[in-house]
Order: sequence, then structure tokens, then C-alpha cells
Amino acid sequence: MVIPITGKQAASNSIHRREANARQLTMKNCLMIIVALSTFLFSAASALAHATLDRASPPVGSSLATAPSEVVLFFTDVLEPAFSTIEVRDENGALMSSGKVQVDPHHGIQLRVALKPLPAGTYKVIWRAISVDTHRTLGDFSFHVS
Repeated sequence: MVIPITGKQAASNSIHRREANARQLTMKNCLMIIVALSTFLFSAASALAHATLDRASPPVGSSLATAPSEVVLFFTDVLEPAFSTIEVRDENGALMSSGKVQVDPHHGIQLRVALKPLPAGTYKVIWRAISVDTHRTLGDFSFHVS
């Protein structure tokens, strides 16, 4: 049995179809905006990279049997030599680094400083790195000599 559709019902069905299509378009637009924003944010994050500490010699938090003769820090971005520094201080705050801090000319990501002879004790390495794109990072860590 076929039930005839009145004009009022046909108009109602048409309105429901248009609303469903509008909701579908809105969902597609939202998805496209989310994808576009995600792409932008991830690409912007890599463009704004800073020179962060990657690893160190002596290693962060290490305990050494023999005192090192220098501290070498490895960063994730090329450094600006004129503005990047390392200080090494003993437990009393005395400066134990000696000589000029140097950025390795062959590997612009290495920062190094020579050390005075270190007796047994705990030493704090304080660093500041300025990358060639002028972003500044800083930090510190300790190591122990037995």
C-alpha cells in the first residue's frame, strides 16, 4: 500500500535533507580547518627550533673516577660563539673553568671550556647558548669526581 505524501510532508522532508547536508558541510569544514592548523603548528615548531642541550661530556649527573680536563656540550642547533658561555663551579661557588669558551669551528653545535685541575667533589656546569637565529637557552647540571 502506497501512502501519498502531502505538500506539507514533502516540504518538511526537503528541509530535513538541507539541514543534514549543511551539517555534513560544517563537519567537513571543521575537519579541513583542524588539518590546516595542525600542519601550520607542526611546521612552525620546527622553524622555531632552539639550541637545546643534546648531551655533555662529562655526562649530566655522572660520577667520575678521574677528573675531566674540559667540559664539552653538544647542542641541537648551531651556536653564536660570541654569546654562548659555560661556567664550571665547585661546591663553594669558585670558578673552576679556565681559558676562553670556544665553539668548535668544524661542528658549530659543540661548546667547550678547559678546566683547572679538579679535586674530588661535586661540580656545577652552568651554560647559556645563543643559536645563530638569536634564540637563547640556558641551563645547568652537576657531575661528581670521586
